Amino acid sequence: MKTRTEKAAVRQGSPSNLWVNAMSGVVHFEIPADDEDRARKFYNSIFGWKFQVIPEMEYSLAMTAPMNDQGEPAEPGSINGGIFRRGDMLQAPVVTISVEDIDAALEQIARQGGETVRGRMAVPGSGWNAYFRDSEGNVVGLWQNDTAAPTGLSEE
Repeated sequence: MKTRTEKAAVRQGSPSNLWVNAMSGVVHFEIPADDEDRARKFYNSIFGWKFQVIPEMEYSLAMTAPMNDQGEPAEPGSINGGIFRRGDMLQAPVVTISVEDIDAALEQIARQGGETVRGRMAVPGSGWNAYFRDSEGNVVGLWQNDTAAPTGLSEE
């Protein structure tokens, strides 16, 4: 029996697209901030978002909707995100797209004229993320679920 990804690759006519989900969805967002505390207060006071601060990463997870027992947004169509310290690499908000294989996705992106901004990095116990620059110069995130992702924060 073929997986959903294998069926999508057959429809697209190319085994080189096996990393692509039938439709890869946006699963996360990130907002840069010069003052993370000020940004958290801003989004909390206006939208009621709750935050889990991760000081060692200069990052705050943003919960934008009630959560279910699996730690996912309970409201259909909702996604959670984060606020991070603005840096040289990331200056603007970022959307993150779910893929089944980050490394294969980054290879495909390079073949299509994009470039890797930061290669895959473990998010302990959750998965992998990476950033790429698309054909229009936008920085976009990638996410690969993997509960066995190592507990270290260094790049692979």
